[in-house]
Amino acid sequence: MGSATADLHAVLATQQLTEFLAVVADRPGGPAAHHAAVDCAARALHADVAVLLIDDGVVAAVGVDPAAVPAYALGEIAAGRRCTLELDGHPYAVTFAAIGGSVPQVAPEEAGAGMGNGLLVLGRRGDAAFTAEEVTLLRGMARVLELSLSSLQRLESERRYAEENDRLLDSLQQRQRLFEKLTEIQRAIARRNPLEKIFEIVTGAARELLGAEMSSLNLIDRDDPATGGVAAASGVPPEFINRMQRMPLAAGGVSGLAILGDELVMVENYAISPIAIPAMTKAQLRSVMATPVHENGRPVGSLTVGMFSEPRDWDKPAQEMLKAFAEHVSLALTDARTLEAMNQAFLDSLTGLPSRALFQTRMEETLASGSLAVLFIDLDRFKMVNDSLGHAAGDHLLMGVADRIRSCMRDGDTAARLGGDEFAVLLPGLASPDEASPIAVRVLEQLREPFDLNGTEAFVSASIGIAYSRPGEHTAQELLVDADLAMYQAKKHGKDKFELFEPEMRAEFQATINLESDLRRAVVRHEFELRYQPIVHLTTGEITGVEALIRWNHPHRGVVPPADFIPLAEETGLIVPIGEWVLREATQRVAEWNKRRAGRPLTVSVNISAVQLEQSVLPQVVQSALDASGLPADRLILELTESLLVDHRLATLRRLEAIKALGVRLAIDDFGTGYSSLAYLRRFPIDIIKIDKSFVDDVVDEPTAAALTHGIIQLGRALQLSTIAEGIEHAGQLSSLAGGNCELGQGYYFAEPLTRSALDDLLFPVHLPHDCD
Repeated sequence: MGSATADLHAVLATQQLTEFLAVVADRPGGPAAHHAAVDCAARALHADVAVLLIDDGVVAAVGVDPAAVPAYALGEIAAGRRCTLELDGHPYAVTFAAIGGSVPQVAPEEAGAGMGNGLLVLGRRGDAAFTAEEVTLLRGMARVLELSLSSLQRLESERRYAEENDRLLDSLQQRQRLFEKLTEIQRAIARRNPLEKIFEIVTGAARELLGAEMSSLNLIDRDDPATGGVAAASGVPPEFINRMQRMPLAAGGVSGLAILGDELVMVENYAISPIAIPAMTKAQLRSVMATPVHENGRPVGSLTVGMFSEPRDWDKPAQEMLKAFAEHVSLALTDARTLEAMNQAFLDSLTGLPSRALFQTRMEETLASGSLAVLFIDLDRFKMVNDSLGHAAGDHLLMGVADRIRSCMRDGDTAARLGGDEFAVLLPGLASPDEASPIAVRVLEQLREPFDLNGTEAFVSASIGIAYSRPGEHTAQELLVDADLAMYQAKKHGKDKFELFEPEMRAEFQATINLESDLRRAVVRHEFELRYQPIVHLTTGEITGVEALIRWNHPHRGVVPPADFIPLAEETGLIVPIGEWVLREATQRVAEWNKRRAGRPLTVSVNISAVQLEQSVLPQVVQSALDASGLPADRLILELTESLLVDHRLATLRRLEAIKALGVRLAIDDFGTGYSSLAYLRRFPIDIIKIDKSFVDDVVDEPTAAALTHGIIQLGRALQLSTIAEGIEHAGQLSSLAGGNCELGQGYYFAEPLTRSALDDLLFPVHLPHDCD
């Protein structure tokens, strides 16, 4: 299909969907809405018959007597077992769209009781088949109808629940106030008032009816799903609202965790919570509760209420009421986004590629008759380009990526932009998944070449997952999920590569999902503890400091080592609240030890991840931890990885300089294992080099390793940097390192990572008096 023809189809489809939406909105429920929907759909797609089936019962029909429509035959069509329908002795070519996500399964006598599941079926006399674009348009109509009918059903069920459940409301007066507020919100949604107005109504009503002192609605940034901001608030200081814009979800406290975990989160003592936001603690927030807000079933925000004057136990009625308000926000969002999506039902407005909906329809058509492979393409480093050069440059980059993907395609292939920086390519007619590999290689090669973004050269790469199916083996959605899982493996294994889907990827992904769910709960439940490994002066044997190392005490798995959960914490952003807790806990404990001991105060080393360093508030978090603990700034050492310094932005350097200005010292962890360079040792404000254990292991037996290790020590001395050897396990290593002028060391030769009480015993041994005769 030519570009101009495709654009014309897109414009016509948008007009038809908009008309359909207006028709349904004017008749919000009942038989009138059903009949108007099927009549409008039949006219838009030039169908001879149209039938609406809900819960196995025909509730409306155009071009045929509803009583003459065999409901069982419609079910056969939906199940893929037939593609024609015979009515009044004439054959019809048919297509359908599901309403409610699945084929109806309820007995006919229950039809019409609620929304249920349904089908919108259209037919043309003869064999005039429906095109992929027409099927996509029908699905858009079914989505609009589903939204309108399910909204009414859910609102009605909420009314019935509130009437019947005395736990939700403890007085007739309060019940009436809730009904009034919910009705006000429902009217605003039905009239399609601006979302901002609806949000204001909800936050004000939630604060008032729950007797809270603040309420806020936080939504994910659609350009950067890892961040969010305040969309509406009541009782929240304006300066705090400004600070909360484009904040990483993982640093968003209770509100962020409700989104990330997709569950209601309550904190009854905010001051001691590991996920507290420092600014809100300073504002004396005492307790808070947040519940997720959804769009088409996905968490896209959270509704939060809190108290400043006193702690509060958020009981079951309060939880249910907050969920009711959040559900109304979800309805408003889904309605608005559905309307917005109509304008992009066929083509992505930025790149001109087919949309996800059209791509999926073409996948289904191909799967019905032949084999195919799907490439799921996700850009690496796109966020860095977007953040560094701005959204306009990011859009320009996405257009360039689309052009390069097109250039790799064969005749008959289809490329699509799925959303954000995700693309997909449909490859029909392949005999095996291996035949997709050369095309994936071409895409990778094309995307490695530099992009000219308004005079600035930018580099990205991509991770690609490949999934393959023969006819009837998979649905389109299943195949996309498999390709997505393979892409995830490509990212996990280093990026800038492709992976073929393997069935075991599903089990591995499910295990990761389960671990992530446990990890989110661990943050709220305080399941972490610190171990402290002594750092020793290699000449005197004096303990000069400790490194704080986190452990997770899982209620069922036991102690989970960092290697098993830190990568996941970094990937999900949970490393931000976890890392802040480590920083506060470690500085507090070491400050307490220093008050009790004589001599030079201990230092404490804390690891900082790249995700934490991305947070603009990191210098303030460090200062807050120092202020709260009373630990002098020069007693805190933050450890950074080599790769973090190499793959940095100017903002990274500025952030490190701000931390250094506090008096905190910086160390490079595992030095020598990555991109060791004099250039970045000079560029960054580094104080300490930590020699990786892999060098220390062979320092006695391998001359090359000994020479490299001693060379690192001498480099440190030349640059006036301290050196700490990691992983010292026997006296020979100690002797070699000390003889080479390495200043400090740590390892099992001195002590394993110790619990708080064990280190307390080491630092303050109890000397029992000798027995006297």
